[in-house]
Amino acid sequence: MNVLLLYNPRAGSGNFNGYLDDIIRVFQEKKQYIIPYRLQDLSALEDFMKALEPSTIDKVIIAGGDGTIHQVVNLMIRLGIDLPVAIFPLGTANDFAQYFHIPREIDGMIQVATGDKTLACDIGKANDRYFINVASFGNLVDISQRVNEQAKNILGVLAYYMKGIEEIPKLKPFRARIVTDDAEVETDILFTLVMNGRSAGGFKKLAPYAEISDGLFDVLIFKKCPVLEIMPLLVKVWNGEHPKSDYIRYLKTSKLEVTCRENIVSDLDGETGPALPLKMELLNKRLRVVVPQDY
Repeated sequence: MNVLLLYNPRAGSGNFNGYLDDIIRVFQEKKQYIIPYRLQDLSALEDFMKALEPSTIDKVIIAGGDGTIHQVVNLMIRLGIDLPVAIFPLGTANDFAQYFHIPREIDGMIQVATGDKTLACDIGKANDRYFINVASFGNLVDISQRVNEQAKNILGVLAYYMKGIEEIPKLKPFRARIVTDDAEVETDILFTLVMNGRSAGGFKKLAPYAEISDGLFDVLIFKKCPVLEIMPLLVKVWNGEHPKSDYIRYLKTSKLEVTCRENIVSDLDGETGPALPLKMELLNKRLRVVVPQDY
């Protein structure tokens, strides 16, 4: 078995390089042979992937955070590469890997990645881009892009929360129209999350009813609310008590369209996404993810 290992050298505080020899050794002992590739430039990765013969590769391991997984999966889909994906969660929040209960310690990651149990999960599409875990638009949604890497390495998810609190006084609602399978909402909103998984930015109960293989998005529309109510609302979100809040509209849908008169940009898995308007759809069971044997 040949295994392609795509690793982000900056992820995990840059410590991943020290584990490479042990990873290669364990895989070889299991007759799985690692082909390592250092992720640095996406265009170079695309050239490398195009030169590969997919039939010679049995599995792809992505070592990095949600943003790294997002970029690699986008490339794989564009190139028509359909291979099982294993994850070494080395990012700040690792929301996608959390859904599958993939361990954070290296020995646990290796044990899962060398296994053969997979789960077919959904992938979201926003205009001509794909996302694995969450698409969002509005205020606060680009925090992960604006927190510097050093702060994330030192503080982890706390860096996101600190930046979010700093931004709360600047929140400004905007008018948007959201059309789903069976609903049409036009209202003043702060931001909207279109969830494939259950957590984002370390909020583990953000979409408590989400199932990653059910063919449905879980959409959370955070409506205009008084500034003094925002912190209590975020506490409810942390505790998973928010779906019934008067300030949130919670919907399930397989597709949606979003329009807005203002210049609003989206965020896909912590990466800059396309500007509104957006047309979103779910690709049911499009990606095979290697999961723990007891999942």
